[in-house]
Amino acid sequence: MNELIAEVLPDDRPLPFWQHMGEVRDRLIRSALALLVSTAAAYFFRFSLWDWAKRPFIAAMARRLQVPAATLQPFAFTDLAEPFFSLMRLSFWAAVFAVSPYLFYQVWTFVRPALREREKKMASTFVLVTSACFISGAVFSYFVIFPILGDLLLDEAVKAGLRANLRPTEYLDLFLYTVAGAGISFEAPVLFYFLARFRLVTSRSMLRYWREATVAILFAAAFLTPGDVIATTILFGVVLLGLYFVSTGVVWLVERSRRGGPTPE
Repeated sequence: MNELIAEVLPDDRPLPFWQHMGEVRDRLIRSALALLVSTAAAYFFRFSLWDWAKRPFIAAMARRLQVPAATLQPFAFTDLAEPFFSLMRLSFWAAVFAVSPYLFYQVWTFVRPALREREKKMASTFVLVTSACFISGAVFSYFVIFPILGDLLLDEAVKAGLRANLRPTEYLDLFLYTVAGAGISFEAPVLFYFLARFRLVTSRSMLRYWREATVAILFAAAFLTPGDVIATTILFGVVLLGLYFVSTGVVWLVERSRRGGPTPE
């Protein structure tokens, strides 16, 4: 037990509760200010951001209807304030992706006291890896998952002869949910690194229960993907399962680097 405490807190004494909460407050304030400034800057590019956000769906719609994408205008609003708030929300999420390295740095500085001296020097690596995972997930969703999702959801509408008359708010719900959700999902290896670091999981147990994890992942994918779109569920499930095995490798590397070898279950 003493060895474990010494490893988790090698140099620092535990902070008093209110001092610990003050540290949380400071990190949250800095992150909120960064998001506020970035959102204001992103709002100047709101129309370009909107064109970028609707492009995968417009392209899928053009393929289904076999018409030029430039002729399609499927969006309409029923509330006078809807365009403003939709574009503001899109600007906020663009700011989240833009300042994600700084946000991850704030997370790092908060958890750093609980790490060993060698790990404390990995700030740049942590920020780079977490930012790369988050942005890679969003890019993968934008270029792979969302176009497939758009094709599948449009299929029934086109076959039924329905005409698109979409609200920007509802479209952004689906778009941001998919893109941001994939970005967060790609953070799984980082999450499992810290779980392994604090001895909450082992690579042996993850490999032993991979079948149960696969079932849970497929249920999660079915819950997270909208509608009866089995192909998207399978695609998203395969991606999550791949991340699970990548995370298993990360846990194994943590165990290997730990003095005395892997911790028994």
